[in-house]
Amino acid sequence: MPLKITVIGTGYLGATHAAAMAELGFEVLGLDVVPEKIEMLQRGEVPMYEPGLEDLLRRHVAGIEGSSGRLRFTTSYEEAGAFGDVHFVCVNTPQKHGEYACDMSYVDSAFDALAPHLTRPTLVVGKSTVPVGSAARLAVRLAAAAPAGEAAELAWNPEFLREGFAVKDTLHPDRIVAGVAGERAEELLREVYAKPISEGSPFIVMDYPTSELVKTSANSFLATKISFINAMAEVCEAADGDVVKLAEAIGHDDRIGKKFLRAGIGFGGGCLPKDLRAFMARAGELGADQALTFLREIDSINMRRRGHMVELTRDAVGGGFLGKRVAVLGATFKPDSDDVRDSPALNVAGQIHLQGGQVTVYDPKGMENARRLFPTLAYADTALEAVRGADVVLHLTEWREFRELDPAALGEVAAERRILDGRNALDPALWRKAGWTYRALGRPQA
Repeated sequence: MPLKITVIGTGYLGATHAAAMAELGFEVLGLDVVPEKIEMLQRGEVPMYEPGLEDLLRRHVAGIEGSSGRLRFTTSYEEAGAFGDVHFVCVNTPQKHGEYACDMSYVDSAFDALAPHLTRPTLVVGKSTVPVGSAARLAVRLAAAAPAGEAAELAWNPEFLREGFAVKDTLHPDRIVAGVAGERAEELLREVYAKPISEGSPFIVMDYPTSELVKTSANSFLATKISFINAMAEVCEAADGDVVKLAEAIGHDDRIGKKFLRAGIGFGGGCLPKDLRAFMARAGELGADQALTFLREIDSINMRRRGHMVELTRDAVGGGFLGKRVAVLGATFKPDSDDVRDSPALNVAGQIHLQGGQVTVYDPKGMENARRLFPTLAYADTALEAVRGADVVLHLTEWREFRELDPAALGEVAAERRILDGRNALDPALWRKAGWTYRALGRPQA
């Protein structure tokens, strides 16, 4: 009999995973404790912007004309426990307020709510990013609280979704990591992921702690690579070098590679910064804090990029922001997303605003979320309107729409033709041809 799957938590990760499991042919029940979120999903609507996700959802949500009907939603843990053979836990693990450590309260609550309803052999699969050691603790907690006892097994299957590519990354993952304690858990996960495995996705089996370390290690390595090229941008600023040409040259080395070597205002979002800090905190708890002291500098380099962008902007407008109008192109932490959590773009905009600048922001998808987070900033409906009357324009999120802007048209409405490229993604020659003064991070003479 085909497996039935539940997904606990229907945020960014959970909604994507639930829709993908239905696409793979499983009967799926998504659960969330927020009724409004469930009602939205039942209508085939997603609470965030992610390319392709709403179309995928509508192909499977029960009650939508033409759908497969394989995907339903509920707020009942009792219903989920009775329905599922495999339960994926996809709840959030934010940074603790005032600390570096990870807040495990949502994960613990999900396990505590689900366990009493597990009356038969079942597999609970953690996908949340957690501190190493959490899975072993949760396995004991699960077996003690579930009526099925040790027949309620645990596996850890970390997610590796990139915002903007989440549907592809779930249906065609570049690897599937399975942290298990027994053969049955491995067999069930192989059954769940049979299609991507058959298409060539590597299936890597390991113990609990190693599977937990995979995600935090991968994010830390990525953060290190981004901060390395940003550190080189600082050196280029001091030495009159060109970080873009530098990145091109070292990127041809196969040991290094070209990806994520674009210098800019740094990384943000809901994962990389908090995962980096939680990893450092957990290493300290384990007595291995010296192994990760370099991550503190990685975090520091990343945060310095935002301050440096503010300084460049101040210099561009003559040394002070009072009475100056600043157009900010970009609010989200990356393109193809509406996520503004720890967004470098909004952080820069907010700092300039607090120092007296009149800041107007435009973003293709992140306006509503940006307004909620920074209601005191001004917002425009188009890039042209944001730039109107501006003394300087900041390009802070590398949306394709911004790369395709007409510099001449923007120049007609700007007070001064000055642009600072915080992502090194625009064509300097094109902007200069239209009469703009172009400046990018790490390229003082370019």
